[in-house]
Amino acid sequence: MGPIVPAWAFLPQRRGQPSGKRRLGLGRIAGLLMLAALVAFRVWDPPLLATLRGKIFDTYQRLHPRIATHYPVTIVDIDERSLQAIGQWPWPRTILASLVDRLAARGAVAIGFDILFAEPDRLSPHRLAEAIPDPELKSRLGTLPDSDAQLAEAMARTRVVVGQAGAASRSAAQAEPDDLPVTSVATIGENLQRHLLQVPQLVTNVPALEKAAAGRGLFTVEPDADGVIRHIPTLLFAEGRIVPALSIELLRVATGATTLLAKSDEAGARSVVVAGVEIETERDGQLWLHFTPHDPQRYVSAVDVLEGRVPEDRIEGKLVLIGTSAAGLFDMRATPLEPAMPGVEIHAQAVENILDNALLLRPNYALGLEVSLAIAIGIGIVVIVPLLGALPTVLLGVLTAGLLAALSGYLFVSQKLLLDVVYPLVSSTVVFLLLASINYVREEKRRAGIRSAFSQYLAPELVEQLTREPDRLKLGGETRTMSVLFSDVRGFTSIAESFKDNPSGLTELMNRLLTPLSRAVIERRGTIDKYIGDALMAFWNAPLDDPDHALNACEAALAISDRLDELNAALALEAQRGGGSVPAMEIGIGISTGTCMVGNMGSDIRFDYSVLGDSVNLASRIQALAANYGLRILVCPTTAERCRDRLAIIEVDDVRVRGRRDVVTIHTVLGGPAYRQQSGFTVFQTALTEMRAHYRRCEWDRAISAHESCRMHSGDDPRLDRLLDIYASRIAILKGRSPPKEWHGVYSDAFGSPPGPASAAKDLVKSIHG
Repeated sequence: MGPIVPAWAFLPQRRGQPSGKRRLGLGRIAGLLMLAALVAFRVWDPPLLATLRGKIFDTYQRLHPRIATHYPVTIVDIDERSLQAIGQWPWPRTILASLVDRLAARGAVAIGFDILFAEPDRLSPHRLAEAIPDPELKSRLGTLPDSDAQLAEAMARTRVVVGQAGAASRSAAQAEPDDLPVTSVATIGENLQRHLLQVPQLVTNVPALEKAAAGRGLFTVEPDADGVIRHIPTLLFAEGRIVPALSIELLRVATGATTLLAKSDEAGARSVVVAGVEIETERDGQLWLHFTPHDPQRYVSAVDVLEGRVPEDRIEGKLVLIGTSAAGLFDMRATPLEPAMPGVEIHAQAVENILDNALLLRPNYALGLEVSLAIAIGIGIVVIVPLLGALPTVLLGVLTAGLLAALSGYLFVSQKLLLDVVYPLVSSTVVFLLLASINYVREEKRRAGIRSAFSQYLAPELVEQLTREPDRLKLGGETRTMSVLFSDVRGFTSIAESFKDNPSGLTELMNRLLTPLSRAVIERRGTIDKYIGDALMAFWNAPLDDPDHALNACEAALAISDRLDELNAALALEAQRGGGSVPAMEIGIGISTGTCMVGNMGSDIRFDYSVLGDSVNLASRIQALAANYGLRILVCPTTAERCRDRLAIIEVDDVRVRGRRDVVTIHTVLGGPAYRQQSGFTVFQTALTEMRAHYRRCEWDRAISAHESCRMHSGDDPRLDRLLDIYASRIAILKGRSPPKEWHGVYSDAFGSPPGPASAAKDLVKSIHG
């Protein structure tokens, strides 16, 4: 039998309509399922994915930061110099009251505190009085005005927004929400609070300050999972109501608006309207800020404001935020452009973004757009990968990634639109890797199939090379120069007859014969084509290249001969021990080298990886002639020419085999390099060549003399006896006759009779006929 090649590699597709599952493909089904899982993953939006998305947007900001042309917000900074001049924090509220009064007097439009006054001033006179035992001093302190009251009075004289914070629980000292004023927030749309950031409890200022202030806003800003602040909220949901952020409330108070308007739809928050100006938000009500690097021009020192050293234009007509950059007060935050920026500057930049219409836009439909984009690219990959293969798909993927990155960058620069290309690219990459993994598994199965199909017919190193490079196995056939070997057991019919009552014994015997013969072929890089009963056919130089194919074929023939001798010796020993009598087996081997067609041979029902060509027929014919000369191995001239410098090869005869018109000079291989180097072989080879030359020229006496030299130097090799007997018989008969005009010394195999001494007359007739 020929090698059983896997159906997926060689057999045609089954006729008829394929099933839906086969038509769609398991790989594509798996890709679609993975794509569905990735869509769910994006809707979930875990921190890892959000961080990756944020890093891409950070890159855009670093490449194209916002350029500040003017500063509508001035930061009054409680910096290190102010702390050194006035004292450690917290300062008495009377100092802050003076700060508010001076800012109002200098023309500040509105003042916001990025500071929380959650507890009464511990430096207020009546609080100090509680700790003093002197009754007179305590009485005098008790008559002084309360510090919180003084700050509240200063706030009431101008537009001030106090800051609030979010907390997990409320302090016992905190006032109830109903006792404090709130900012009115009207809504258009339903379930807005479901999409906003949730704050469990509010931490407010002391009631006097809350009631005196014109507005209240949360300065709570939650960083992303990687600790970077990229966006800030406009509205939050706390204690059952919607509350504004500090930046939005500062704008409301500065414009004199009484109410904020929030719009939402099914996707989430859409926008916040302040004094008739609509500010578009994310679906959770947050704003993506387009940052500038930290800029000291935004800041004035608090001590300079108190001492009147600040230019008029730094305060007049400005929105003012009071905060701190002092490292010890722990209000430093990471942004896309800075590893540490004072938190108050983030609020200032938020106001600048709004006033300059410089906000980055990530609308509430962004999620749907990105998911749709991911689905489209993923389905494209599912469809294209099995059609184009891995490399074209990778190139297409690189092109797609480049186009998406360019589109995202263009939208960022020209439209300030944040489009997340990370998720579509990551999801499509995952789908691609899944398909590639499935293809890899299929390829491994394919290699395993090749390994399984050829492991019984090829040398192990050839099988491994073929599994690494399966494309070298040409499907459909190719033309190659190859060496083909045929071997056949002589007299097999009589051997089989002796086992007519024991067919299993015949099977065992054939296995014992063909196993070592097959290994001899495989060990020398040969491919076993088929077994035909007791016959074996093999070839070299396919499916993988073998430049020494003729030499390997001849060495395999010598190894087959040696292993047959070993098997016969083992059978004889078994017979002596009472294991039954099996006649010694002989074998004929023919090798031919030439151009062949190798590949899939057969029908649309069954294939064999096999070889066709004139060399195949020639190898079969000369194998059948080997017994006539008492030899095991016969090779064609091309094979002999390729190996004569390495092996002990001699000419045998000029023959015309059945089915061929051309004359073939057949040779035999007597041994390997060691046999060839023997001095007796060289002398015998020369004498045989000389005898055959005289034989062709009808120089009978000289032929007889050369024949005697051949006998003398044959080294008593029994393989040469019959060959020499044949030539002795031919010369003796032809010497007494005149050769015909057409004499050329060619033996013709057309009649099928052996050219031995017992049939010398017929042999002569055939030679003349030839």
